[in-house]
Amino acid sequence: MATTDLNKMMQDMMGAFPVDTKAMQDMFKTQAALGERMSKVVLEAAEKSAEVSNKWTKQTLVKIGEVSTVKEEPVEYSKSVTDFASASAEIAAEHMAAFAEIAKRVQMDTVELMLAAGKDISAEATAVMQKATSDVTAAAKKATDEVTAATKKASAPAK
Repeated sequence: MATTDLNKMMQDMMGAFPVDTKAMQDMFKTQAALGERMSKVVLEAAEKSAEVSNKWTKQTLVKIGEVSTVKEEPVEYSKSVTDFASASAEIAAEHMAAFAEIAKRVQMDTVELMLAAGKDISAEATAVMQKATSDVTAAAKKATDEVTAATKKASAPAK
């Protein structure tokens, strides 16, 4: 009989420990929102990078078109290639600077998001831990009271 009471007491004690599903849902929503914001940053950067790459390609193709035209004098071919090389270097510098600006913007947006997310997650974690501590303390007190009552009942002389 003492074993049955102990089993019941353990089941009651384990059932008394709360599981806060709302906190888990809130944490999931926070993580999903962070993922959405990060995706927007990444997609925006990819779109801008694609635009820069497209512009660079178009400008290069125009310059190659100029190089591939028929020239009157052989000297014009070397001048055309030299002009192409010079223009390509200029275009490359311009577009690399554009890529650097995109990367800088992504970095700033990411830092801002991570700082904001850190504050949100920290606040949520603090609230969850405080609630969990309160709930576990109450459950432990209840379990201790039940153990004390069961011990007193078991040690009482039989009538």
